[in-house]
Amino acid sequence: MLPAKEFSVLDINSESLGVPTGFLMENAGRGVAEAVEARLGHGLRILVLCGPGNNGGDGFVAARHLKDHSKVSIVLAKPIDQIRTDIAKDAYEAVKDLVVPLEGLDLSKFDVIVDSLLGTGVKGRVQEPYSKLIDQINESQAKVVSVDVPSGFGGDKMVRPTITVTFHDVKEGMSEANSGDIVVKDIGIPVEATTTVGPGEFVYYPLPSPDSHKGDNGRLLVVGGGPYTGAPALVAMGAYRIKVDLVRIAVPERAFVPVASYSPNFIVHQLSGKRHLVKKDAEEIEELLFWSDAMVIGPGLGDDKETAEAIHDIIEGCNKPMVVDADAITVVAKDLSLLKGKTGILTPHAGEFKRLTGVPLPMDPESRMTQAKELAERTGMTVLLKGRVDVIACADRAKLNRTGNAGMSVGGTGDVLAGIAGGLLSREVKPFDAARLAAFVNGTAGDIAYQDMGYCFLATDVAERIPRAVRAFIDRFLYV
Repeated sequence: MLPAKEFSVLDINSESLGVPTGFLMENAGRGVAEAVEARLGHGLRILVLCGPGNNGGDGFVAARHLKDHSKVSIVLAKPIDQIRTDIAKDAYEAVKDLVVPLEGLDLSKFDVIVDSLLGTGVKGRVQEPYSKLIDQINESQAKVVSVDVPSGFGGDKMVRPTITVTFHDVKEGMSEANSGDIVVKDIGIPVEATTTVGPGEFVYYPLPSPDSHKGDNGRLLVVGGGPYTGAPALVAMGAYRIKVDLVRIAVPERAFVPVASYSPNFIVHQLSGKRHLVKKDAEEIEELLFWSDAMVIGPGLGDDKETAEAIHDIIEGCNKPMVVDADAITVVAKDLSLLKGKTGILTPHAGEFKRLTGVPLPMDPESRMTQAKELAERTGMTVLLKGRVDVIACADRAKLNRTGNAGMSVGGTGDVLAGIAGGLLSREVKPFDAARLAAFVNGTAGDIAYQDMGYCFLATDVAERIPRAVRAFIDRFLYV
């Protein structure tokens, strides 16, 4: 059982793997027709109610198959010119002669109503004309077959079907009580679309509102620097480039001027420690956390004993989502209970993973998925295990990221990754979704850098190409 939104991810990832959405729609519509005929028989009077989206397109395909053995009529919930996708328009063209007017329609004349009005993603109040149509469907005496989910699922009212024909897997929240007899149909989604991150992950990318103001799109706190000044700056670059409004970087005194000099965009806060993070700084960090929506801690802090104590206190007192990275991982590895009740992302490479678990990592990604899930279950955190193939895991799910290239062995690309992940957390993206989207974006930006420069690129080059990676997929798949 997966969240309903996840099936949009699978559709887009399938398309990116060369499986056309039209192929999936054809299989879905045929599956609905097969279920209707297997459960309810032939020679029926069937009404197919279609919305303007791809759920309606599934209904058009189902009608085309059902008309061979039953009398089928189609009603459009919206005018023809409002059908939203080309594949749904193509499916409509094949059955447009079956369309009858909505006005004055008597639903009592039909044995079966196929509900393909609304798919997943409905929230709150169901708008007209769907609200009235849902009432009419529920008041009818016909057998009702919903396509994928009952229309209105997740809203204030929904269709009460006899049967729901859903695709690939049951959607989260579906039950016999709200969906009737649930029939699951395999529509040909490739296995790789379910196990590997892809452009579909952008379903979880939080588009900024046109009415948003400074700070509405995330406030990130970065705790880093001291011995190393580049790392926290790269984190901030990654966060800004994924679209965060404000990033505050808290650094020891020796790092203040170098980090502030990197960019006029940075808000740099000088801590009390002279050369490294000290225990007293934990009190200042606690105050800064009130300002923040999320925190990245670890990059560039070093391994001083007093720094480790400060990291421990900061994590212990943090009640915001966080990315625990680099030197902070070393501290956590000594006391995993420090993460009890916390939420966020751990970003170890293979060596850090061994410190966290005491177990060396196997080479194959599938075995790594198992170990990463075990660590996620032990800590309650999402694990983003960095490698040639990244592993993203929470307690009950795991995916692989295959973007990126050998040029990303250059120092700093992990800091950029931490910034992307932290930026997404600051915009209220859930840890697992933030981690998998961050891995995909970081690797894709690295691949763009390779196309531009060969293997001879820097972490700053990766950060600068994040907007190209984001825009390419948003423009193509989210239809902004």
